[in-house]
Amino acid sequence: MPNLPRPGRGATLNAASARFNLPAREEDGDWLDARETLDGEPPPLRTSVTVEHPRTIITRNASPDIGFDRSINPYRGCEHGCIYCFARPTHAFHDLSPGVDFESRLFAKPDAATLLRAELMKPGYRVAPIALGTNTDPYQPIEGDWRITRAIVEVLAGCGHPLTITTKSDRVTRDIDLLGPMAAKGLAAVAVSVTSLTPAIARTLEPRAPRPEKRLAAVRALIAEGIPTFVSIAPVVPAITDHEIEHIVAAAADAGARGVFFLPVRLPFEVAPLFRAWLDAHFPDRAAKVMAIIRSLRGGERDNDPRFFDRMRGQGPWGDLIRARFAAACRRHGFDRERNRISLRTDLFRPPEGAQMRLL
Repeated sequence: MPNLPRPGRGATLNAASARFNLPAREEDGDWLDARETLDGEPPPLRTSVTVEHPRTIITRNASPDIGFDRSINPYRGCEHGCIYCFARPTHAFHDLSPGVDFESRLFAKPDAATLLRAELMKPGYRVAPIALGTNTDPYQPIEGDWRITRAIVEVLAGCGHPLTITTKSDRVTRDIDLLGPMAAKGLAAVAVSVTSLTPAIARTLEPRAPRPEKRLAAVRALIAEGIPTFVSIAPVVPAITDHEIEHIVAAAADAGARGVFFLPVRLPFEVAPLFRAWLDAHFPDRAAKVMAIIRSLRGGERDNDPRFFDRMRGQGPWGDLIRARFAAACRRHGFDRERNRISLRTDLFRPPEGAQMRLL
């Protein structure tokens, strides 16, 4: 049997499938209340983790409306269970459900740090910030056991490589010992997602993610260590969370965040029917209104607009109104576009140790 990371107390390994079955955990408090009707009644949320061995770990993209050209995803699927997650459809490639399977049948890449080191050692490698957390959260609960994200950060810290992190978990503070020195050199920045400050909404919208106050506490802790930290209001869900825009901006300012930004909700592919089922379960009184506004934001006739640039901003009167309110709140609390800029150094990069021996 291969030497696999220890996934934590109480886990059992199915040797035939290299899949760990993890016991249910409640370390972040709230569990799932009601789930997508498309998946039927939810099973007990016992997370299984399948070991994945990709050939490479850095994913490249050429999207003109994204501020990075490379990213790393240590995991597939996400225990946080955010109903709006645009990454849910990726589980279909494994013949798994974008609903409950996406939240409980996960894939981990324990070779990630080794693969990353090998890619950084290639003679033709060109340095640019690597983004963590672009698809699924790098600090979801299983990171506490597997520590794959930390191993990746260790590699990047060791060779002076810049990185950005997006997360809705306060677990990111466990890596302050690495991120603090990197930030002091201009090599690291973090964005913490805060979608709602209302416990009842957060509990159903993001059922297994840390509570909003824990995320804001993480912002304070990161800022205290000199790590540029931003608050992401992503997504804004009209008629569900949009009334909180001003409050979240104020909370971000109070936490000392360097900047704040927002994105309207996106509902690609299978996410749309799952989201509708969630609305019917939790907000039946306004489900039709919410979907009507979302369609208005997306041109009036569809739930999602996949076009570059348009997908990241709302259209029409509702889009204009949300942007105006957000801009006014930012002015009130001293946030401006310049503070939202992330500029990381690339001149400190040195290939990981062993590169010269490899060439010889």
